[in-house]
Amino acid sequence: ARSASPGSPPALNGSFLLSPLGGLMCAQAVLGLLVWSLIAATTYHLHAAYGWVMFVALFFWILTLLFFVTYLLQLHQKFYMVPWSLVLMIYNAVATVLYLTAFVTCAAAVQPTSWRQWDYNRRAAASFFACVTMITYGVSTFFSFRAWKGLGSNAATSQVTDH
Repeated sequence: ARSASPGSPPALNGSFLLSPLGGLMCAQAVLGLLVWSLIAATTYHLHAAYGWVMFVALFFWILTLLFFVTYLLQLHQKFYMVPWSLVLMIYNAVATVLYLTAFVTCAAAVQPTSWRQWDYNRRAAASFFACVTMITYGVSTFFSFRAWKGLGSNAATSQVTDH
């Protein structure tokens, strides 16, 4: 894939989809979609705890899609003055922590004696997928930290890929 310069039109970066960052972002989008759609399919409005879970899931799902499109279309190279590796590391770290709180909240609010069995099943599944989503954000934080510190590359490759 060719590198996007500040004046060129956006170009689709197919190799991004095969990278660890691209794969993790795809997984986060799918898993985040599962979390908020499973919660949305229940009577979540009757329980305040699920409002927090919905907020976290929807907020990070939307932001993950925005980051995904930014990297897929190589728009991050057009805004080269932004320290993207640092921004992505902070984003993933915050997402990990907030998904941890959403997972704990969701799991603690599941009531096995619910009078609506399908609500119990969906909420339990949402708890599981919130945990898996949290793990994917944690792994992304690790890879983002390595990219931010420049681990796994040398000075020549980091100079070529930064701009």
